[in-house]
Amino acid sequence: MEPGVLVLAATPIGQVGDAPPRLAAELAAADVVAAEDTRRFKRLTTDLGVSVPGRVLSYFEGNESGRTPQLLEALLAGDRVLLVTDAGMPSVSDPGYRLVAAAVEAGVRVTAVPGPSAVLTALAVSGLPVDRFCFEGFLPRKSGERARRLSALAGEERTLVFFEAPHRTEAALRAMAEAWGPDRRAAVCRELTKTHEEVRRGPLADLAAWAGEGVRGEVTLVIEGATPSAPVAADRDSLRAAVAELEEDGVRRKEAILEVARLAGVPKREVYDAVHKDE
Repeated sequence: MEPGVLVLAATPIGQVGDAPPRLAAELAAADVVAAEDTRRFKRLTTDLGVSVPGRVLSYFEGNESGRTPQLLEALLAGDRVLLVTDAGMPSVSDPGYRLVAAAVEAGVRVTAVPGPSAVLTALAVSGLPVDRFCFEGFLPRKSGERARRLSALAGEERTLVFFEAPHRTEAALRAMAEAWGPDRRAAVCRELTKTHEEVRRGPLADLAAWAGEGVRGEVTLVIEGATPSAPVAADRDSLRAAVAELEEDGVRRKEAILEVARLAGVPKREVYDAVHKDE
């Protein structure tokens, strides 16, 4: 028996009219629909005026590990399985990766219905460079872990995109201002495509102060990348001085050594030895 097909379908991040045209056809053709929240999924199909003849199963963070084998079994039996999350593209900071990985491993075809994406929408309206960017998902909730993540990204020259919870937005922006400097340009994109859509642009310090008044709704943060660093000479004194300069800016020694090794084009062990030779 030929295996079925796994279809990852993007859903609106705000306006229901943004649903891709193929979504209705895929909903009608699916043998199984795996939905992050079955109640929200039902509201979506009602708004779209679509009838779903296939089975509808919940597939969310809490049951993703247990539900994946069941869905894979359906795929191997020839079913067409449609995966949708509450908003945007499945597997992008949402359930889906485990099922995609399992399907690929089993030789099942995986395809997608492209559509709305908070990452790309926020990047496009941010006013920041879009030629090179990276998506970092959600920052760690604990302040220490968050600071370490931001420190590791201190030298990242690409525009950075993050998701954040509204009640943690102020803390995230303040941590970014501390790690990368208060003047780094950024944009806070709130409630994208919805009635109360808002895009705030400015330096990190100003945005953190604004967020202190309270933030509501879905939040995507877009942050300007680091200014390209000048090359570092490869002699020991220059290597040691470059690491010390980064440490003075708040970068942890381990990350500083890696960054200097990259800039100097030498093995990280050489930088490590230069830093520690007099200790």
